[in-house]
Amino acid sequence: MESLVKFVQDEFVSRKDLPEFSAGDTITVYYEITEGQKTRTQFFRGVVIQLRGTGSSQTFTIRKMSGTVGVERIFPINLPAIQKIEINKKGKVRRARIFYFRELTGKKARIKEAIRR
Repeated sequence: MESLVKFVQDEFVSRKDLPEFSAGDTITVYYEITEGQKTRTQFFRGVVIQLRGTGSSQTFTIRKMSGTVGVERIFPINLPAIQKIEINKKGKVRRARIFYFRELTGKKARIKEAIRR
């Protein structure tokens, strides 16, 4: 049964060309918002906390600081409203899910930039 579901997802779910990113990277997600009849593009820039799931059900969580309040947003990878994803900085972290990042503030909440060649 699982192989049948995977086959249908691979065949019929449209995939977007999105860049490869992982936890610790700072990215900007541009997505479309519909307000009544009008649509506009809004962006959300923050640090990727986690990638979760596989295939078409994959999601990623982004965290940003808005003043002194932390804001997290979960985006499905195949969300039709996502227009593009921009990678601003590649971060060097040791874990796949950096939930400890939620408790850090100030200078401790910095992530070293990875030197990738």
